[in-house]
Amino acid sequence: MQQLFSDRILTWFDEHGRKHLPWQQDISPYRVWVSEIMLQQTQVTTVVPYFERFMARFPTVVALANAPQDDVLQLWTGLGYYARARNLHKAAICVRDVHQGVFPDTLEQVMALPGIGRSTAGAILSIAGGQSHPILDGNVKRVLARYFAISGWPGAKSVETSLWEYATELTPPERANHYTQAMMDMGATLCTRSKPKCDACPLQTDCVAYAQGKQTDYPGKKPKKALPVKQTVMSVILCQRAVLLQQRPQTGIWGGLWSFFEREPGAALSSQLRQLIGEHESLNLVEPFRHTFSHYHLDIQPEILSCERVPQQLSEPGWRWVSLDEPLEVGVPTPVTRILKALGSNL
Repeated sequence: MQQLFSDRILTWFDEHGRKHLPWQQDISPYRVWVSEIMLQQTQVTTVVPYFERFMARFPTVVALANAPQDDVLQLWTGLGYYARARNLHKAAICVRDVHQGVFPDTLEQVMALPGIGRSTAGAILSIAGGQSHPILDGNVKRVLARYFAISGWPGAKSVETSLWEYATELTPPERANHYTQAMMDMGATLCTRSKPKCDACPLQTDCVAYAQGKQTDYPGKKPKKALPVKQTVMSVILCQRAVLLQQRPQTGIWGGLWSFFEREPGAALSSQLRQLIGEHESLNLVEPFRHTFSHYHLDIQPEILSCERVPQQLSEPGWRWVSLDEPLEVGVPTPVTRILKALGSNL
């Protein structure tokens, strides 16, 4: 089965596979690694400009390792899931310090790097190193779940184990780099979540889901549960077209990014901030809005506090003034970008 399956996949790839994406040029473990991390839960069209800017700024793993985390997060702003960027930076430092700046070439060593799991490690070593390792990203899960009609949500351990067994069995010893890319391309361009292009699929003749007419039943959906709703007030300290930002802790939501000061609705502004900004005026310039994470909704009430004087010196570490008229030099969460754009338009 392996030979027949992989031969059809590779024949399709030779004619129809994607070969002109930025990370498919000048292939190296570093470039493949960065692209794989960016592509986690993010569409190719979104990733392309981010990848190109990232490579221009950090052309090598050592350049990435030597950069301040703020620079890395700033280039990541808008991609979301910022733990990916923090782990990418940590892993680059590990490659520099532990592996003498050379990306490791064994599955165990690659998986030991922060933020790299089995599938990502397999993709890096297959695509950049020609090694034969199975992968199991979202696209591959969908192809295999439909081909074998594997019921259940792939996030369930038993389902994932079954998918890994098939992925391992089907990965060929030769041309594993092309096979890996082909499987990802299949899921991205043919075996899509809705309206799969089965008539163009090289696996159609013995795809069980197709034979059943139940393609969209596979893979199974994640069990739904209502997302909880949280609320926060973001205090935007504004003075002379500059706003005050605070760097968030390294762990937790938006770790290491720069954001506004937050407090619970109904709670008073901290005495520290009141003392810092002195007399101020509250401006109603930005409407409340909802930001949704994977596990909860966050209702945000922007509070614009306009003060007359900018303190000459900030005694608190991790605070900084940024101008509304200049490009940001630090990473900020998407809601902060939204508020800054609204302020720039309304002032």
